[in-house]
Amino acid sequence: MSSGVKAFEQYLSDALGSGRLAPGDRLPPERSWCEQFGISRGTVRRVLGRLRERGLITQIKGSGTFVTGTVQDHADDGKLYTSPAELMEARLLIEPLMPALIVKNANAHDFRGMEECLLRSEQAESVQEFERWDGELHRSFAQATHNSLFLHILELTNRVREEAEWGRLKRQSLTPERMRQYKDQHRAIYEALLNRDLNEARAQMLRHLEQIQSNLFDG
Repeated sequence: MSSGVKAFEQYLSDALGSGRLAPGDRLPPERSWCEQFGISRGTVRRVLGRLRERGLITQIKGSGTFVTGTVQDHADDGKLYTSPAELMEARLLIEPLMPALIVKNANAHDFRGMEECLLRSEQAESVQEFERWDGELHRSFAQATHNSLFLHILELTNRVREEAEWGRLKRQSLTPERMRQYKDQHRAIYEALLNRDLNEARAQMLRHLEQIQSNLFDG
């Protein structure tokens, strides 16, 4: 994720949170955002699309983009508003920590659960089915740590994966070849964990997450 994208997202978040951008205000045109933050028009549209899904802005054809709500208006509606980019940044920091506890604490039941999810994901033919069992596999990793905090974190992760923006990015990025690569990477992570090979498991987990991040955003 480029510094320009982060700066753009932070600017909008701060402006909506502080009231500098208030309901009824008209946002500058996409071109000005591109010039100000050095980002592409497609990136601007993705960021604005997430705000639109949250009900913070509305886009009227021929008129422009207008603020319709504030961050505070939506703070307590029970939904988890985390962008796919933020999710991947957090996953890259958190999930590579799990193998240490899995290698230490996982039992035969945990490995059977991992294998079941792994087989289901390997047999998946649609993006939706693969995404479901991909999420279940990573949840099984969290369960195998026998640390409830990791399980709570993975539950939050899967909530974000259910949101529309994640699904759109995944459908765009997940080619048949990449799906095969992910399946191979899942198998490599599982085998390393089964062999209690901490260094290999951690390296495979990190490699897998870095490729997901690259596929989702660099393209």
